[in-house]
Amino acid sequence: MEKKLIIAVDGYSSCGKSSFAKLIAEELDYLFIDSGAMYRAVTLFALRNGFIENNTVKRDEVVKSLSSIQINFKFNPDQQIYETFLNNENVEEEIRQFEVSDYVSPVSQIKEVREKMVELQREIGVFKGIVMDGRDIGTVVFPDADIKIFMTASPEIRAKRRYDELIAKGIDVDYEKINLNISSRDKADSEREISPLKKADDAIVLDNSNMTIQEQMIWFRKLIEKMGNEN
Repeated sequence: MEKKLIIAVDGYSSCGKSSFAKLIAEELDYLFIDSGAMYRAVTLFALRNGFIENNTVKRDEVVKSLSSIQINFKFNPDQQIYETFLNNENVEEEIRQFEVSDYVSPVSQIKEVREKMVELQREIGVFKGIVMDGRDIGTVVFPDADIKIFMTASPEIRAKRRYDELIAKGIDVDYEKINLNISSRDKADSEREISPLKKADDAIVLDNSNMTIQEQMIWFRKLIEKMGNEN
């Protein structure tokens, strides 16, 4: 396809959205943006600055700090990935820690946080040629995206994937805790008042419970080919 597209990849946590979206971006030579990393970066900032205490997010403090939070992505040629920078500091590894995962849902439910992140995401997408993954990309951020994919998988498989990912990084974690975290995030993401997780009416569902990443890419190539034949 010659025309530059906006491709939205939404879905539940630990579905492999980022891995899938990265490969799509690589194949099309597009920019990949992990919108979830942006919310994780805000959560990390809140943790570092004492805005989360006793399992409670200090909403007002987080909102006041938004003007001092800068988030961008830089390409690491050695790793061949885009890494997340918070106020010019590479925080790609730190934002994946379990403590951040525990609080990213309540932080992302703050109206002002979502408005700020959506604004940044739309600025990034103004020139198209991007693949962005998240929870509300096809419904809120880019409702007119050229391609909308909604990913899902069984909770048990998602928990196992997340567990394997963290273990491979040398992070000691408990599977049952991850399973519980995923269930609670599903509930929080789906039931929040601001931009809840839901499938866009025109999104194409991809259940990758029993698919390898290679099989998912074959599925995507067929989708692109079908779109090209229809245009």
